[in-house]
Amino acid sequence: MRRAMARQAEAERERRAKVIHALGEKEAAQTLAEAAGLLEAHPASIQLRMLQTMTDVAAEQNSTLIFPLPMELLPLLERHGRSPEPT
Repeated sequence: MRRAMARQAEAERERRAKVIHALGEKEAAQTLAEAAGLLEAHPASIQLRMLQTMTDVAAEQNSTLIFPLPMELLPLLERHGRSPEPT
């Protein structure tokens, strides 16, 4: 009888934990959707966010920083004879 009650209590705790986890995931998804809307409304903000992230990464010692190059710049570089080397 005690084992059955203990199993039932454990199942209830697991159920509550799953509900709490699901609510957290829902809130995270809503927050990300709001952030995406803000970034879409202000295109320069995504560039600023990327630069901020790069600054944070570069501040760490022994780190390699990979600078993303927008694909829109490739034709401009090719016109000036500065095509990037293939990797």
